[in-house]
Amino acid sequence: MNGRSERGPEDDAVGATDNPGLSVSGGDSRTDKRCLSVAPVPATRLSLLFVCALFLCACTQEGAVPSKYRRAVEAGTKKSKVAWKIDFHAHVATMSFERAQRIMDRNGIALAVNLTPGFPGGGLETALMMSHLTGDRIVNFVNIDWEDVGDPARFAETNVRHLKRAKAMGARGLKISKALGLGIPAAGIEAAMKEHTSASELLRVDDPRLDPIWEEAGRQGLPVSIHTADPVVFFHAVTPSNERYRELSVHPHWSFFGPQWPKFEDLIGQLRKVVASHPATLFVGVHFGNFAENPSFVGKMLDEFPNYHIDVAARVPEFGRHDAGKMRDFFVKYQDRVLFGTDLGVGRSLMLGSGGDTEPTEDDAEKFYDAHWRYFETGDRRIDHPTPIQGDWKIDAIDLPVPVLEKLYYKNAEKLLGVRLNPVDLAPH
Repeated sequence: MNGRSERGPEDDAVGATDNPGLSVSGGDSRTDKRCLSVAPVPATRLSLLFVCALFLCACTQEGAVPSKYRRAVEAGTKKSKVAWKIDFHAHVATMSFERAQRIMDRNGIALAVNLTPGFPGGGLETALMMSHLTGDRIVNFVNIDWEDVGDPARFAETNVRHLKRAKAMGARGLKISKALGLGIPAAGIEAAMKEHTSASELLRVDDPRLDPIWEEAGRQGLPVSIHTADPVVFFHAVTPSNERYRELSVHPHWSFFGPQWPKFEDLIGQLRKVVASHPATLFVGVHFGNFAENPSFVGKMLDEFPNYHIDVAARVPEFGRHDAGKMRDFFVKYQDRVLFGTDLGVGRSLMLGSGGDTEPTEDDAEKFYDAHWRYFETGDRRIDHPTPIQGDWKIDAIDLPVPVLEKLYYKNAEKLLGVRLNPVDLAPH
């Protein structure tokens, strides 16, 4: 990715907001005392009062869900064991907010995180405005401005300033694309005008000029969602024997095979060094820690680094191939560190975890989300995975307990974003 921003392929820009500030009104204790002191009432009137009380209770419970979430919560209740959900990994273009929220409502997503809005002066203001205009259902991260990367001091100063400003404006985190390690020239953006011929020409994930940015993100309390590398087979030759051959044929620029590209293992090693070197900064390894082929490695990173979390976006087909019992154990063990996300893209076209050779519809989006619920919530075997173009195989579902599902679907995201959605969670116990 070249140029100033890390904008998505659909000129992604969307808005973030402050905590919606949800609250639940409590009862009136004086009213309760008066109820205790009323005179006896005939049985027929008691029955009528009882029915009215049930009706008022139901209305109160319904009213506890803010109206902007109600459609999503109703859909979530019908489709899943858990009503509330946050999609922690989405990309929404500036003029596609309404369509995105229509998809969210239909599929039980109360809140979505747009990872590619730009930076202050480079799209973020528009994203924030659009978010406010459409009900604050899509929160916003901020991206790196790569323009001055060839001038380390100026690059760090600019982006540290951007992080401070973005946080004050309402951004909830920092998103780093795979352009770091696979696209940004180490010599500066000007070098992007010519084709690179060696991996050494690309900015490393662990380049020291990024250290002030990682540190500032930690000081600002902004989680860093970081995409490093890509599926392992994207670094293999694009031949019919490559199990992602169909996907790579549709997207040939997703191939990183050849001496001009870093090795997958080197990129993951650089990511590990960054997470280890900045313990006060919270990192989210997107796409199942960027190594869905090896849950054991991902688990070791989670064990070693308390500041490391992962999302599951666009990798259910990959980790779903592993033994269902072992994957269930993984999600139970790391239940406080895994975030639900899909890599939904909404712009001139839809992206459902990946893109194929046909245009997906909103009906396809419903099937896409339903396949996630089926994998996480049932014990079904040999089921279709959410993203068929990623591979021609079946997966086995893992039937997670409801408390684990709640953390996966929204509670872990609430903590990282600093929001609280479910009014029941706000009520005193």
